[in-house]
Amino acid sequence: QVQLVQSGGGLVQAGNSLRLSCAASGRSYNGNAMAWLRQAPGKERKLVAAISRDGKSTYYADFAKDRFRISRDNYKNTMYLKMSNLKPEDTAVYFCAAQKYYRESYGIFGDDDYWGQGTQVTVSS
Repeated sequence: QVQLVQSGGGLVQAGNSLRLSCAASGRSYNGNAMAWLRQAPGKERKLVAAISRDGKSTYYADFAKDRFRISRDNYKNTMYLKMSNLKPEDTAVYFCAAQKYYRESYGIFGDDDYWGQGTQVTVSS
C-alpha cells in the first residue's frame, strides 16, 4: 500500500507564502507523476499543478501560474508546492495525488490513484 502524508498549510494573510509537502511511502510506490489539487467549499476539485515522474515537465492551472511552483525530490519521495502572493480565493483544502499506474498524461488523476489526507489553506484579506 502507498501512503501520501501531507504537511504545511494553515492560515496566512494575503500576499504571504506557504509551502506544502507530500511525502510518499510504501512498497507499492512507483514514483509516477504527482499533482496538487484543491477544493474550495461548495466547488469542484481542481488541478492546481502537476509534475512528471522525472520532474522535468510541469503543468500549472492559469490561477497558479507565476505564483505557485511545484517540485519533487525523488530521493526523498517528496513533492512540494510553494505558493507565493497568496490570495483569499486560494482558500481551499489542498490534496496531493500520485498516479497509481503510469499514464501518458501526467496531469490526469482520478479516485483510483493515491491521495493525501488533505490540508486546509486559509488566506485572510
